[in-house]
Amino acid sequence: MEFTWILFAFVCGLAVKMINLPPLIGFLLAGFLLNYLGMQPSSILDSLASLGITLMLFSIGLKLHVKDLLKREVWASTLAHMGIWSVLFAGIALLLGILSLPYFHILDFKTAALLGFALSFSSTVCVIKLLEESSELKTRHGQLSLGILVMQDIVAVVFLVVATGKIPSIWALGLFSLLLIRPLINKIVDKAGHGEMLPLTGLFLALGGYELFYLVGVKGDLGALIMGVLLASHPKASEMNKSLMNFKDLFLIGFFLSIGFTALPSLSMVAMSSIITLIILAKFALFFGVFTKLKLRSRTAFLSSVVLSNYSEFGLIVVALSVANGWLAKEWLVVLALAVSFSFVITSVLYRNVHRVYRKNKETIRRFESTDCLPEDRFIQPPNAEILVVGLGRVGRGAFDSLKGLVGDTVAGMDADRNRINQMQDAQENVFYGDGEDADLWERLDTSRIHLVLLALPAAEDTTNVAIQLRKANYTGQIAAIARYQDEREILINSGINNVFNFYTEAGTGFAEESLALIRPPENATA
Repeated sequence: MEFTWILFAFVCGLAVKMINLPPLIGFLLAGFLLNYLGMQPSSILDSLASLGITLMLFSIGLKLHVKDLLKREVWASTLAHMGIWSVLFAGIALLLGILSLPYFHILDFKTAALLGFALSFSSTVCVIKLLEESSELKTRHGQLSLGILVMQDIVAVVFLVVATGKIPSIWALGLFSLLLIRPLINKIVDKAGHGEMLPLTGLFLALGGYELFYLVGVKGDLGALIMGVLLASHPKASEMNKSLMNFKDLFLIGFFLSIGFTALPSLSMVAMSSIITLIILAKFALFFGVFTKLKLRSRTAFLSSVVLSNYSEFGLIVVALSVANGWLAKEWLVVLALAVSFSFVITSVLYRNVHRVYRKNKETIRRFESTDCLPEDRFIQPPNAEILVVGLGRVGRGAFDSLKGLVGDTVAGMDADRNRINQMQDAQENVFYGDGEDADLWERLDTSRIHLVLLALPAAEDTTNVAIQLRKANYTGQIAAIARYQDEREILINSGINNVFNFYTEAGTGFAEESLALIRPPENATA
């Protein structure tokens, strides 16, 4: 049976990838096909799905900074959106009930508002997956989306306590002692080294946090998230996250498959779920309106609104509890399961093209931007920069440091990770915050003195987008980039890049040349 799941997941995932769609759409399709063929899910699939979500939340915690949750644009936008959306959806649902649409006609205002509350959540799994695949988790809109997801998770905990009547144990107060044993947790991670013990330590801490919170009556997933947050400032946090990435992605396949096993729908259920899916447009508009009112830049508001405009798997939990308490008809569980699945597909397709859509419609979108944007969203360009390194990860930071030794302060660095930039600025480095894929940035940035731009970005697609935007912003200097694979080289050259550095090949060549110099004297050396 397990091989059958893997077979369907592989075939469907590969099929949709071949038509340039995210594999998760194929995994959702595989789940529905298995259900249609009469296959039954087992506890193994549920365990894999649960483990995948737990690891994902732990990974989120490793990248999360608590102070980001205290920003007004995070907590205020979350609470405002959830409140307004619940009332707005209730109104739409009652209107559809007046039109005698199936399942809607039995709703009153309270049940319609409860349904709206269930649909106010955005899918943590879908959003994080899309942001990770596009390497945008640490960008301004990525961090904003991440903060909102965490705030929604906190609201979810409060709802579960109220709805189930299960008040956390008095021992839950002891969870605050985790702050006291944080040095011990850091010491354990230090001793784990860099081999197979590091991902095992991550699994231990993620599952340990889950079980600890669950034992005292608090949502276990929140425990995995908190455990990750405690390690976010550890030097090995990024390394641990990368070591767990493949495990997490593999286990999450179980989650997408499990959605398809929720129930087999009728035609009327498909029709009603399609209507609910279309209402996502209202969810997007509400997110965008709230973000711009809070003085976020229009681009940040637009990108965040698109990636958050989906329905959450948590909505199924809310509806399941409501059905169990007799508040909603059981058919709504199937309708919502379909709507969640459809919303995943729509968001996945739209977000792959979101930067292109913004570039084409940026003048219209900018009309909604406040004239007084938040200080965090303003560009501060270092003066006298003649060389710019975009992306200050391991490769980019190495290039930046080398160039600084050769040309001094005429080299500047730019990165979309605000915390990285703050650390480097504290060390008096000539760097500034900026997202390379931000079309607005290149239009507002003065590139007349810049003769060379180095693109040290992890994804070839991101590098291509930046190069295209640079040329459209009338940049006439040289562009160099890195590539991980040989087949990416031609694509990058065709996008307007002058030189492509093959990371693995050229690194090996440089290593060989410098090592050979140890035994061979320089040719111009005197005897």
